[in-house]
Amino acid sequence: MSDIGRKDLHTKLGESIVPDSTKSTQQKVKETFTDTGDKVVRGVQPDSSKSHGQEFTDKAGRSKDREVHGSTGGSIVDKAKHAVGLDRH
Repeated sequence: MSDIGRKDLHTKLGESIVPDSTKSTQQKVKETFTDTGDKVVRGVQPDSSKSHGQEFTDKAGRSKDREVHGSTGGSIVDKAKHAVGLDRH
């Protein structure tokens, strides 16, 4: 089960198991958009308001993103605030 507007674990696993070489361009584009939307919601919604399963998969996803992309660990909202200068007190 997933929170509203989120991909559930079953969908994420299914997408990752199927090799990209067997997916259509339309399928790849759809997955890219839904992955991006899922990451945005993941960054905006606090862990305290998520289901246990969603909280676990989000923490695992953030950990992977930091490892792969060298992220500082801030949320998307924090990064956007920094980009426009709203993080200065």
